[in-house]
Amino acid sequence: MAFVAQIKIPATYMRGGTSKGVFFNLQDLPEAAQLPGAARDALLLRVIGSPDPYDKQIDGMGGATSSTSKTVILSKSIKADHDVDYLFGQVAIDKAFVDWSGNCGNLSAAVGSFAISSGLVDASRIPQNGVAVVRIWQANIGKSIIAHVPITDGAVQETGDFELDGVTFPAAEVQLEFLDPAAEEEGGAGSMFPTGNLVDDLEVPGVGTFKATLINAGIPTIFVNATDIGYHGTELQGDINGDPKALAMFESIRAHGALRMGLIKHLDEAAQRQHTPKVAFVAAPADYQASSGKAIKAADVDLLVRAMSMGKLHHAMMGTAAVAIGTAAAIPGTLVNLAAGAGSRSAVRFGHPSGTLRVGAEATQAKGEWTVLKAIMSRSARVLMEGWVRVPGDSF
Repeated sequence: MAFVAQIKIPATYMRGGTSKGVFFNLQDLPEAAQLPGAARDALLLRVIGSPDPYDKQIDGMGGATSSTSKTVILSKSIKADHDVDYLFGQVAIDKAFVDWSGNCGNLSAAVGSFAISSGLVDASRIPQNGVAVVRIWQANIGKSIIAHVPITDGAVQETGDFELDGVTFPAAEVQLEFLDPAAEEEGGAGSMFPTGNLVDDLEVPGVGTFKATLINAGIPTIFVNATDIGYHGTELQGDINGDPKALAMFESIRAHGALRMGLIKHLDEAAQRQHTPKVAFVAAPADYQASSGKAIKAADVDLLVRAMSMGKLHHAMMGTAAVAIGTAAAIPGTLVNLAAGAGSRSAVRFGHPSGTLRVGAEATQAKGEWTVLKAIMSRSARVLMEGWVRVPGDSF
């Protein structure tokens, strides 16, 4: 019996923020996978090692968490005044499904570095020493991101002393600007607050009716008060991820919130967009111990936030959800703003399971409509491995 040989595809395994994923140059993909569709999805599923009924992704590059089951495809930008087009695919772990409905804010930190190292950025835009400004077109949501990438001796500087809670070792700081981050979702209202309200009463059968801020910024996010769903805002992954009833509750909140936001037309459609929207719960500052053992004091933060990603409590905070947090915090009256003490704010530091994170946003109001010019935060990125990834030749 003849067996199909493996093929090898140029790839780079990178950490960006508190996530990591497999990065590809579009032109390096097999021809059938250079266009969106079933072949591309099948290839990326095989690369990552999904679907895996054992939830381990042993036979692939994935790390069996939502933070490590990720893929990125980059190409020279076809958009004016941009350097690179960035497409993100969130790969399901136990299902044959790649979700293209949103961005990954953490891996956005690695896009500029990869683009420079791969020759996707014009050499004239890269200083010998200093900071390269990389203009990124985020193709999933049709938004611009500006990455400020440190350069030393003409090459990307990856090492440094910038510390990021949720990442073990320090690295070089990469500042990201998410321009006009209010997401314009297909099927949604296209506005930052799709219901027209800063706070809604969200009815979730079997759970209850409670206050919610439904916002499209960075990534569509449903914010609720921790106390309304039986939590304190100091929870770690072990407090939630081993509780099937809790996970089912959060999925129900997510589905009904998506319906209310106009992201889906029927509840059963929520299963086909697992990456969005996110569900996060907020609380006023309190003392707690981060997953690393680090003591977080109430005085260290403006509020507490915990967020769900791909059906589980995230170990830190998704970058796009951090944009949503910063945006909502800047707008008086949202649940995020109220948890942070209300009033006008240009930046907040929030506590998450791994520690703290600061994010800023510039919000303005005109004719009753809120707009956010940009959200800003710092992450770091590093190449972990580069070369080729191998997959069976008949897997896509």
